Amino acid sequence: MLKVDGVNQFYGGSHILRNLGFEAKQGEVTVVLGRNGVGKTTLLRCLMGLVPVRSGSVEWAGRPLDGLPPHARVARGLGFVPQGREIFPRLTVEENLRIGAARKRSDAIPASIYELFPVLRSMGGRRGGDLSGGQQQQLAIGRALMGEPSLLILDEPTEGIQPSIIEEIGRVVVRLAKEQGLAVLLVEQYYDFAKRICDRYAVMSRGRVIASGPAAEMDAKDVRALIAV
Repeated sequence: MLKVDGVNQFYGGSHILRNLGFEAKQGEVTVVLGRNGVGKTTLLRCLMGLVPVRSGSVEWAGRPLDGLPPHARVARGLGFVPQGREIFPRLTVEENLRIGAARKRSDAIPASIYELFPVLRSMGGRRGGDLSGGQQQQLAIGRALMGEPSLLILDEPTEGIQPSIIEEIGRVVVRLAKEQGLAVLLVEQYYDFAKRICDRYAVMSRGRVIASGPAAEMDAKDVRALIAV
């Protein structure tokens, strides 16, 4: 499992993450919810080693990740889909996918990627910048899966995407956890989508986890009210 314990992080004099802790298990979808500005994206960047933590620890599969650079965390089995997708717009779909296999001996695109996202096969020769927002999000997830992660981290994958693609992404996320045994950690703002796909949830406020538990308790614990603007 992923275990985050007592993590603190600062930007200048601002205390962004405050003794933050939670867990995410293999074979499950864990969703981190919260309003804008509570530190969700900063948390994910800390997990990937893109920004340092001041104190606390991060472990994956029983091994500490503290101090490791991003590429070493990818080698340990972490895959990351950042907010805004950050694909390479001038490269083709196939080229974008192959970049995700940079740490592997082969950059051959597995059939499983195209099985999850058929549109990527049909648009393999098109530039990434010519795709719609939803198609770019599928490309970004496919690129992360090229590294064969055991922990997939996604930052607001539904942002700016049409409802039909949101539903498809939700189905893929659940399949990755249930059929392939990945641990999926997903940051999200939309309660209904989160509740539909997650096994466990954690709600952040002012850099802390203020509520967490199994998905079945989300309505009873009034999680929707905790994230309402």
